[in-house]
Amino acid sequence: MLNTYKDLIVWQESFKLARVTFEKTIHFPKSELYGLVSQMRRAAVSIPSNIAEGYSRGHRQEYIQFLRTALGSATELETQILLSKELNFLNQKDFDDLNDLLQEVLRMLKKLILTLKP
Repeated sequence: MLNTYKDLIVWQESFKLARVTFEKTIHFPKSELYGLVSQMRRAAVSIPSNIAEGYSRGHRQEYIQFLRTALGSATELETQILLSKELNFLNQKDFDDLNDLLQEVLRMLKKLILTLKP
């Protein structure tokens, strides 16, 4: 039984993704602190935040819309992770850690949206 958005596995995994994103971007070049680092962190935080807000709205259509926003933030983060790898800001292990977690969150978000559609 779900008592709160925090009981959702997709929220738990996306929260973990946000934390890991912060951890993996700590060693990015200082010149990227207000560029790529800031964008990646905002996108990562946006995912669990939108899941939580949508869950709290109480209307299915609003919930779906917030989940779609979370999905958009996840694909935005995906692009930023790929770019970070190309620029050698992420080593292969850090890239794999982030990307694997992100792909799982993307899969869960898509499935949840499909499940909620009328």
